[in-house]
Amino acid sequence: IVDAVVQALSLKPDLAGLPVLITAGPTRERIDPVRYLSNFSSGKMGYSLAAAAAERGARVTLVSGPVDQPEPPGVDLVRVESAAEMADAVWRRAAGVQVVVMAAAVADYRPAESAPSKLKRGSHDLVIRLVPNPDIIGQLGRDKGERLLVGFAAETDDLVVNARAKLAAKNLDLICANWVDRAGHGFGADTNALTLIDRLGGVVEVPLQDKRAVAHAVWDRVRALLPAVGAGSGGLLR
Repeated sequence: IVDAVVQALSLKPDLAGLPVLITAGPTRERIDPVRYLSNFSSGKMGYSLAAAAAERGARVTLVSGPVDQPEPPGVDLVRVESAAEMADAVWRRAAGVQVVVMAAAVADYRPAESAPSKLKRGSHDLVIRLVPNPDIIGQLGRDKGERLLVGFAAETDDLVVNARAKLAAKNLDLICANWVDRAGHGFGADTNALTLIDRLGGVVEVPLQDKRAVAHAVWDRVRALLPAVGAGSGGLLR
């Protein structure tokens, strides 16, 4: 706690007044009233990003899936459950922000139908038809305007290759790539390591450390990219 207080007091408010939108956690796609499809995301990275941005003076809106994390101080927290709810919350708030960080692990698919009552065990196979969820980050990339858009790539192989492909396909300005099959990395861990790749060709390796420190490294890179992204109109952060 003492180290966190010292770090917060030593930070410069270099994001003062910057409106940012961050997503965090998993989404849950209901199968029936007692079952759902989801993933292992804990929300720790997204919540660390929100707390770090607030510490540096940003005006932070955090759209969070269902997680067991304390609410970061100084943050406007919006709680959602499904990918559709997260998409709606993001669309409603994206117009007024200059940076969007999509740290949530949004489910790619949902059941085509959610059963109104509990599905009972039977002797035959159960087939659940899945349909695609909204591509939130893809739509943000298509309608980006002057917003700086940051995404994540959680991978088990070909980390840099897959991250670069997503950076281009989603029209991102920065992608944060991390392994999810290594000890101390990714979902549920208190630590993380990232490879930050930006659209200008820069690559920054963030070593394994506490997720709050990793979050500050991400914001350092975002801060460096802001003038370049908004260069045509004098920069986003003035």
